[in-house]
Amino acid sequence: MKYNERIREIREEHSLTQQKIANLLNIGQRTYADYESGKTRIPVDSLLILARFYNVSLDYITGASNVKTKYPQK
Repeated sequence: MKYNERIREIREEHSLTQQKIANLLNIGQRTYADYESGKTRIPVDSLLILARFYNVSLDYITGASNVKTKYPQK
């Protein structure tokens, strides 16, 4: 699964709007929609914010793994 598909899937699982996640990332809703559609690549720092927010590993959120593990704690 590609990361753009994964971030959409996770957002929908949590019943959140694109606007809500765009606010979290301090970007516009249109920009976030472009991330989910694959038109624009999402920056790594935004992926980290999403991984922390959803409490899933970066491997899972990027689609490198299909195993949903928790975000690592310090």
